[in-house]
Amino acid sequence: MTTPSPKSGDSLAGFGYAVSAYLIWGFMPLYMKILTHVAPVEVVAHRVLWSVPIAGLVLIVMGRTGDLVRALKTPRMIGMAALTAALISVNWGVYVWAIANDRALDAALGYYINPLFSVALGALILREALHPAQWVAVGLAAIAVAILTFSAGVVPWVALVLMLTFGIYGFLRKTLPIGPNQGFLLEVILLAPAALAYLAWLGPSGQFFAGSWQDAALLIGTGAITAIPLMLYANGAKGLRLSTMGILQYIAPTMIFLIAVFIFDEPFGPARAVAFPMIWAALILYTATLIRTARAARA
Repeated sequence: MTTPSPKSGDSLAGFGYAVSAYLIWGFMPLYMKILTHVAPVEVVAHRVLWSVPIAGLVLIVMGRTGDLVRALKTPRMIGMAALTAALISVNWGVYVWAIANDRALDAALGYYINPLFSVALGALILREALHPAQWVAVGLAAIAVAILTFSAGVVPWVALVLMLTFGIYGFLRKTLPIGPNQGFLLEVILLAPAALAYLAWLGPSGQFFAGSWQDAALLIGTGAITAIPLMLYANGAKGLRLSTMGILQYIAPTMIFLIAVFIFDEPFGPARAVAFPMIWAALILYTATLIRTARAARA
């Protein structure tokens, strides 16, 4: 039996890569919760620093280091990668802060509404035509955010920052003329000097040196849980249809939601009891439209 191409169907390898990436992202709050005693900026610095050797090793094995060398010689490429690197570093920092401060539900909300934000971004900037059901989905998400804002008296900034940074990151990443693995390594290489400078400034007072060997091991491990799922996701996307990726992307925020409610015991009040079902309804509408469009294109 031949493996279907991304144009005609879903490959088993692509499905395995994508599901593995989303499962790692889904379980990540449990890992980050153990590091709540470490400053979020320090955690992000270690995520950047220890991602470099992992991503570098992958490129060496793939024999694609030449692409990275060419990118480093192209000022425009470096400028674009610096922008996406800044966005993803902010995303990581806010996410780590949210888990440490019992705001995992807000993180789940941000990643739930991210695909709807991407749809709206495509319509507003790229002038992509949207199905009426997709506009309804975007509207439901906006109303849900308004309900949460009205109930709490403050804008759910954690969810919105995660949505904006990851949504714009994904949008700009598509315009970066380099492979996904090479692009990720380029981003962390650009971030590495700042990460090294910050950790050097912390010196012995940093948790890496002042903490236990378990803390040091966990901080080194942040490189793996950062680099591996991103590269798995990038390779999974190559072997799956857009509609399949659209469905699978809800694995991670659903796991974060369940962990927040049933393990972290975060409060799930009346406003969230209204807002989250509205988000889920919006995602069902969005996914159904995505599947119909994919079927029509194949036909």
